[in-house]
Amino acid sequence: MSDPVVLTDCCLAPTVSASSASYAQKETLAFEGGVIVFVGEEASLPRDYAQAPRRSVEGRVVTPGLIDCHTHLVYAGSRAREFEMRLTGASYEEIMRAGGGIFSTVEATRAAGEDELLESALSRLDRLMAGGVTTVEVKSGYGLDIETELRMLRVARALEVHRKVTVRTTFLGAHAFPKDMTADDYLTHICLPALDQAANEGLVDAVDGFCETVGFSRKQIGRVFDRAKALDLPVKLHAEQMSDQKGAMLAANHRALSADHLEYLCADGVAAMAEAGTVAVLLPGAFYALGETQLPPIQTLRDAGVPMALATDCNPGSSPTTSLLLIMNMGAVLFGLTPQECLKGVTVNAARALGLKDRGTFEVGMRADIAIWDVTDPAELTYRMGDAPLKQRVFGGELC
Repeated sequence: MSDPVVLTDCCLAPTVSASSASYAQKETLAFEGGVIVFVGEEASLPRDYAQAPRRSVEGRVVTPGLIDCHTHLVYAGSRAREFEMRLTGASYEEIMRAGGGIFSTVEATRAAGEDELLESALSRLDRLMAGGVTTVEVKSGYGLDIETELRMLRVARALEVHRKVTVRTTFLGAHAFPKDMTADDYLTHICLPALDQAANEGLVDAVDGFCETVGFSRKQIGRVFDRAKALDLPVKLHAEQMSDQKGAMLAANHRALSADHLEYLCADGVAAMAEAGTVAVLLPGAFYALGETQLPPIQTLRDAGVPMALATDCNPGSSPTTSLLLIMNMGAVLFGLTPQECLKGVTVNAARALGLKDRGTFEVGMRADIAIWDVTDPAELTYRMGDAPLKQRVFGGELC
């Protein structure tokens, strides 16, 4: 149990209230035993904490620790040459023929041992943490065989052993399927058995899939979701990134934690997500890197009250970034989100997208995961294009 700490002169950035101008500049925040025990004016601080050490943050912005709720952090290899080919007009088919695309990452990841995967993932994680991240989701999906999918998940689990961060693991065996197999055969002989084994080893917190014309059909994803339900695991889905396959409706019907990407999301899908409480995870990094033009239906999601989260989608093919702050800026500039929506998207709504109810807001009883920024206006975090300086992280009440 950590000793009590009192932070004074905080500019607490709001993650619940609707107004971006409603932040408090002289608030006091106290935490003990890894949880928040007081939020308010210093004059109202309970007597129990009168003698606790005080640290003035001198009017700096204080937010809940940031949450990156969609990453592919564990992988090997690089696809920089593929990026160069795209810039010169190469089609996806041409890139695939040249050895690029997801299968180049699969090949490199299969060839990498756990130590190599861990080292590279820790490097990416360190950059996320330097940007205020205290919780991160990590997917499998670059193995497409049982051995490598499990290896990726073991590495993801190991990250929080080596760093002060919470890691949520997601099984994404239904990411793609090998060239020499049909999708259904892959599900039957590799994906679903890998999921069973991963669940038996305690390696999985949630189950994901890629519902798209170049991925898996609704019926095939339904098989994955049914197995997840049998294993008592929550689900989420890559949906409507390239076309409207009604994946978000499928996800909502299974009470999914989130549906992610959503550029081609239809009104019926929005309504289904609103009814189910499914979070819309927006991924502007992939939108930007792939030069997409179809925007997610932001206003329709707003009007329906669907919570919107933001995430890096850190991956080698379509979003090679480890800056959640840059994603906040992209969410504002490319998608038209307000700075307040961007902040909620990487705190309270991101927590909801991971099924976590103990973080993301400044409330008594919540985890003391906190980021202190060397800025004095919360809008700076979105405005500064990824370079808002982090003064200090607090993880579970421990000053890092």
